[in-house]
Amino acid sequence: MVRVLVVEDEELLADAIARGLRREGMAVDVALDGGAALDKATLCRYDVVVLDRDLPVVHGDDVCRRLVAGPSPARILMLTASGAVDDRVGGLDLGADDYLGKPFAFAEVAARVRALARRAGRPRPPVLARRDLRLDPARARATRAGVDLGLNRKELGVLEVLLAADGAVVSAEELLERVWDEHADPFTHTVRVTMANLRRKLGPPPLIETLVGTGYRLG
Repeated sequence: MVRVLVVEDEELLADAIARGLRREGMAVDVALDGGAALDKATLCRYDVVVLDRDLPVVHGDDVCRRLVAGPSPARILMLTASGAVDDRVGGLDLGADDYLGKPFAFAEVAARVRALARRAGRPRPPVLARRDLRLDPARARATRAGVDLGLNRKELGVLEVLLAADGAVVSAEELLERVWDEHADPFTHTVRVTMANLRRKLGPPPLIETLVGTGYRLG
């Protein structure tokens, strides 16, 4: 599951980008100024930051510099109203991984975010597998013994995190952070309900183990 921070001071545009990326199966948070973006980046581990350059409070250039200099593994897609070559070069010299001028087509934003997410953190194979279980995140398809499981986006996200952990324990808190967004209530039973539905769809023999007080893992 890809976790994205959209930093854009035009609220309607920020919401439109966030809604579109969520439809693509990503977990998306929004910040409307550079100060809020830096605060959120200290609290959450993002795979990609979609960063407008001309921001209030803290300019996008300074946000980019501080993200690049810090411990965040996030890849940065910089947005700007200017598509001039000098501006593109300047953005990339600041440490941005990619650059996109406004106006832009949402399909291109989504494609660039997916490409950057593949470069964030530890490289993963295009298809994740364990025993007879297969997950293709790009196609949003999971199978067991060749049978399509019909998982929804959150179930696919949970399964992706568990498969990527390669047998390590994943806490409910980490699942909330990686699969849901900042609006998820940590005191709800969201993870437990999603996990129950995922177990049911995976069928026997059971693959997911619960370690009481610790988390979950694929056995």
